[in-house]
Amino acid sequence: MVPFAIAGIAAFAIAALAVWIADGPTSWLQVCLAGVIWGIPGLLTMIVHDRNRSRQHSDAG
Repeated sequence: MVPFAIAGIAAFAIAALAVWIADGPTSWLQVCLAGVIWGIPGLLTMIVHDRNRSRQHSDAG
């Protein structure tokens, strides 16, 4: 799951950069930045989830 979270954060960051360079609407830039900011807790959640899942698999086998 971690690669999906990283890809989402990267996509929002690239979109924010494109909107900023193109001098796009401020609301679009805010949405992109919110995606990056909200992606960080999502990434941390996925890291913990994957760690716990791998720990459960190693305990079961």
